[in-house]
Amino acid sequence: MKSKILTIILVLFTQINFGQNLPLLKISNDKNYIVNQSDEPFFWLGGTAWELIHRCDTEEIDTYLTDRAEKGFTVIQTVILAELDGLNTPNVYGEKPLINNDPTKLNERYFTTVDYVLEKANELGVYIALLPSWGDKFNKKWGAGPEIFNTENAKIYGRLLAKRYLKYNNLVWILGGDRPLENENHFEIISAMAMGIREVDKNHLISFHPVGAKKATDFINDRWLDFDMYQSGHSRTAKEYSYVLNSKKSSTKRPIINGEARYENIPDRFWEEKPHGWLDDADVRVSAYWSIIAGAAGYTYGCNDIWQMYEISKEPIINARTDWKAALQLPGSTQMGYMRQIFEKLPWQKMILNQSLILNTNPEDESYILSAISSDQQVVIAYTPKGDPIKIDLSKIDSNRINAYWFNPRSGTTKRIGNFETITPHEFEPWSGGWGSDFLLILTAENYKIDFQDLN
Repeated sequence: MKSKILTIILVLFTQINFGQNLPLLKISNDKNYIVNQSDEPFFWLGGTAWELIHRCDTEEIDTYLTDRAEKGFTVIQTVILAELDGLNTPNVYGEKPLINNDPTKLNERYFTTVDYVLEKANELGVYIALLPSWGDKFNKKWGAGPEIFNTENAKIYGRLLAKRYLKYNNLVWILGGDRPLENENHFEIISAMAMGIREVDKNHLISFHPVGAKKATDFINDRWLDFDMYQSGHSRTAKEYSYVLNSKKSSTKRPIINGEARYENIPDRFWEEKPHGWLDDADVRVSAYWSIIAGAAGYTYGCNDIWQMYEISKEPIINARTDWKAALQLPGSTQMGYMRQIFEKLPWQKMILNQSLILNTNPEDESYILSAISSDQQVVIAYTPKGDPIKIDLSKIDSNRINAYWFNPRSGTTKRIGNFETITPHEFEPWSGGWGSDFLLILTAENYKIDFQDLN
């Protein structure tokens, strides 16, 4: 019955006029960020919905995508051959993705849901970062598997997908899927899949989603890799900025995205026997601001309940405890929208990390303050994760006087501090401190025009 309903829905859906497709994405000329076809900076604010295609019907897909679009997300990361037994457990319509688990034989009825996700996302102005497969299908180090790929069928599979989705501008290809490349066969499979895509599709960007605490370029430096991606992982001790700094040392310049970071509502360092409590919206914010200020071209938000589309009737993975529809309203995702808003008011793509701006003691722990200055020396930002005072060397700003503001990442509002001479340093102290009391300090040259009115 659900198969018949899906068919009817898809027929009706294809008759809707979605308007013009979103523009294709490409890499900026300086190789530091992503742009659209008009060379306008594209702020990658992603969300992990790994099981969206596998576990959700079209109504639930609408619910999820609409919520993320309304909150300001620009990218959703999801998977065709999903992690949670995505080969042998059918989707909600009773369909498996492949015929006899053969990557060269796609099940058309399963792939209509993939089509629907791309089309609905396009309607909402959202890009889909699509993983052809989760990593356990080529390296069953853990997970359900089974391993079904070899170099020959991986290339054919890549070619089939590229042909099917060539017309969708709102698409980015992400290979890998949270498993390491541990031998020559693993490298050859991923390379073959990439080559299969590239034989058909010369335009869509391709990256690689690595295992935790790694970057794509720790494994791959091939020409098909358009931008680097890292998984900083689910730990309050993670130093998300360090991956960006390491990536930018490479002789081959690429933008870098934090593609999987501290999930909201997940046990901190869940892989350790000792409990560390739960990660929360403050972890999400620290992880995100550290990534972007360090120079990442984007950040992907995640929630433990949402990636797996958890419901009470399902077995919880990693202690999932909140129905995914309720988890949509956890504060972290809304606060990511605030982050995008403030950075898009700033020349975020021209900001350069500069820790010499900070003159006070700055231990490299969970309170570590990051600062950056624009390439024209007109704007300085500094992020304090725990509301510690920030003493800034104002002389680095190209202006005799500056305007200073606090941005509250929790509420998305700004507060003017005042106007100051740049001849001497100045210490700026927020109105609260401690874990969860993070602030973004914004300093602009006196004549620099910026409008915060819609944030207050």
